[in-house]
Amino acid sequence: MPDPSPDNPAPDLPATSFPKGRIRVVLLEGVHPRGVELFERETFQVESVPRALEGEERHAAIADAHVVGLRSKTQLRAPALEAAQRLLAVGCFCIGTNQVDLDSARSMGVPVFNSPFSNTRSVAELVIAEVVALHRQLFDRSAAMHAGRWDKTAAGAHEVRGRTLGIVGYGHIGSQVSVLAEAMGMRVVYYDLIPKLPLGNAVPMDSLEEVLREADTVTLHVPATAQTRSLIGADEIAQMKPGAYLINNARGGVVDLNALAAALDSGQLGGAALDVFPDEPAGTGDPFESPVRHRPNVILTPHIGGSTAEAQAGIAADVASKLIRFMNDGSTTGAVNAPNVELPSQAKVTAVGSDAKAHRPHRLLHFHRNVPGVLSKMHAAISEAGANVAGEYLRTDEAIGYVVLDVDPIDATDIAARLRAIPETIRVRTLW
Repeated sequence: MPDPSPDNPAPDLPATSFPKGRIRVVLLEGVHPRGVELFERETFQVESVPRALEGEERHAAIADAHVVGLRSKTQLRAPALEAAQRLLAVGCFCIGTNQVDLDSARSMGVPVFNSPFSNTRSVAELVIAEVVALHRQLFDRSAAMHAGRWDKTAAGAHEVRGRTLGIVGYGHIGSQVSVLAEAMGMRVVYYDLIPKLPLGNAVPMDSLEEVLREADTVTLHVPATAQTRSLIGADEIAQMKPGAYLINNARGGVVDLNALAAALDSGQLGGAALDVFPDEPAGTGDPFESPVRHRPNVILTPHIGGSTAEAQAGIAADVASKLIRFMNDGSTTGAVNAPNVELPSQAKVTAVGSDAKAHRPHRLLHFHRNVPGVLSKMHAAISEAGANVAGEYLRTDEAIGYVVLDVDPIDATDIAARLRAIPETIRVRTLW
């Protein structure tokens, strides 16, 4: 099939002013094949890299990319974003976006998309499995068997039914954990900075300290912010029940690992489960060090909370679909650093060949600094070009504005040049 273009649109696919076959998508860190499939279906060029990249290797890989996809390891700070001269959008194929400098991307008119909900169930199920494993000391019993020791005893092993689970952060994952835990007969208490409606019989607490004092197991589900850094340190652990368990499948910096190690050694805590760490190896097979290694009843997993086939396929489909919509029609729905504009699909082109351009409105995507007077300048520029606006879609945030203009067929190159000349313009892209 030849590369689609305005003069040669691919069947049933929206044409763009830049041939879709030349749009380059670079996916890092082994994004699920479902994402690759969706991009290739759009006839984009796709390069998939199975690992995280750093430094010059990262710069070289994304230098001419229009779309970059990554997971949690690859860092896209200002220098990396500036090195990608053609970059139009970034996709974080995970929940978090702290690996991307969102402010720098916003200032360049580069929306960043993620998938905040697709792995919710996978993480919640891991938490419940860890609650049971910690109460039954399953990992220690299994390790003893692998070492050739038969240790058949009920000492230290307990049912989770009737125990209290304390959830810190009652968002999408925390609330799912709440439902599953209650179904197993656990009592659930939780704390969140923002008032959240309890599900089932879960009981909201007024403070983190109340949850720590009440719970037999505390599980953390908070984002990585300045406020949550070392949220659980020596003082907080001291408030927990003697012999209680701590689970962190949220962000590595939330727990002071030295304090946790000391509490495990002293017996203040009976065990812990950690899936995230402040410093994580870049790739499979790299060495791993942590203050909590080599301690009994401690479950350590390599950041696999959302790493199920179902979750990864769902994340890949979700983020890829958002990126494709932005590339094809300019919709920014789901972007975390840009105003969200949901756009209608354009009418299908009924003519063929060069006549198609004369029957389709131009769509112009305009990112600009959010200051007074920009819209009037845009309208003046379009009027001076003799164009008629058939549709206008606008959203702003505190820093930038995003306007999508559907303009009756005319010289789109001239209009785009006039819009770029407006001092507050960040980026203009013509779709057709």
